[in-house]
Amino acid sequence: MPQNPERIVDHLELFKQEEYTQLFKNKHEQFEGAHPAEEVQRVSEWTKGWEYREKNFAREALTVNPAKGCQPVGAMFAALGIEGTLPFVQGSQGCVAYFRTHLSRHYKEPCSAVSSSMTEDAAVFGGLNNMIEGLEVSYKLYKPKMIAVCTTCMAEVIGDDLGAFITNAKGAGAVPQDLPIPFAHTPSFVGSHTTGYDNMMKGILLNLTEGKKGKANGKVNIISGFDTYVGNNREVKHMLGLMGVEHTIVSDTSDYFDAPNDGEYQMYPGGTKIEDVADTINAKATVCLQRYTTQKTREYIEKTWKQDTKVLRPFGVKGTDEFLMAISEITGKAIPKELEVERGRLVDAMTDSYAWIHGKKFAIYGDPDLVYSVTSFLLEMGAEPVHILCNNGDQEFKAEMEEMLKASPFGQGATVWIQKDLWHFRSLMC
Repeated sequence: MPQNPERIVDHLELFKQEEYTQLFKNKHEQFEGAHPAEEVQRVSEWTKGWEYREKNFAREALTVNPAKGCQPVGAMFAALGIEGTLPFVQGSQGCVAYFRTHLSRHYKEPCSAVSSSMTEDAAVFGGLNNMIEGLEVSYKLYKPKMIAVCTTCMAEVIGDDLGAFITNAKGAGAVPQDLPIPFAHTPSFVGSHTTGYDNMMKGILLNLTEGKKGKANGKVNIISGFDTYVGNNREVKHMLGLMGVEHTIVSDTSDYFDAPNDGEYQMYPGGTKIEDVADTINAKATVCLQRYTTQKTREYIEKTWKQDTKVLRPFGVKGTDEFLMAISEITGKAIPKELEVERGRLVDAMTDSYAWIHGKKFAIYGDPDLVYSVTSFLLEMGAEPVHILCNNGDQEFKAEMEEMLKASPFGQGATVWIQKDLWHFRSLMC
């Protein structure tokens, strides 16, 4: 019987059909202890109470729905913003399948990445042979301009030395000697996707800028951080273009994860040109749009390149004002009338919608810089954040958040929770 696309239903409706409800009922009765519905409801209500909340917040050895990803996800995201770059993960196929799926499902776009396919023998004897063969096949089959290597837990636990492995692979003729192969150690059992982004960004800059120190190019480097909204890079380029500021968006994923559907497949759409990344060492300054995803990268730029860095978050009126004024100060370029008009439209939109947001209470969770920026904008709108949760935030982030909240009359009732997961968040919301 031919398939009828009009009969395809959403999964929520699909599982309400009789065949599924009967299946779930049988499974419940035969394999799940068959607790009466009344008991299930009683326990469900108990988990919403204060007694359960105290027990929930007392746990230490268990994480439930952590609201963060593994380091390699961030490392791949950083690499995919460079033209012609193929992420290569030293680890098992299953891990890379998860990372690719995570990004592809979010963007509804293809996400190219390969694995060295480490299995039990590599876990015992090391992954050197997997690395050599994997790099050779990847280069010949996918013809990248750069291969960016990161690791999974398996490679980190056994202590694979990526730098030595890459040198051996080039020595064996698996890939050309002049092929850029930056790398980053990204164990998933520490940090998060934001840590992985930082590690890979530093690795890419270290690799591509080595020996490239030369004449100042007058540009400003922009490092977006782990920002998954592709429109933000385009807006930054729009604003800097109106100001006449020469710049380099280091790792621009906007075209990769929002490629046009023109009937022609491109494996590596868009991205920052490799030669432009190599020339970032000669820029006037580097501006990072996120603080906590660029900590190691900023330290490297300041100490090794002797280049000034700034953290500016152009989110909301205050954040965007600070960004534009800092860029103007760095470059000597005036802020044009067009941007003043755009700012006026934003203020007008905020004024028109203020009545719907003012005084409303919010609970917020996410990555450190995103949480900071969203909270800042909500305070501008007169909203009242109550619970602010960030699993991958640290004490520095908490202190910065609390300082911002304390300075606003709308932030006095907020509590910042760090290193807590979404099951904690559930208790806070009940």
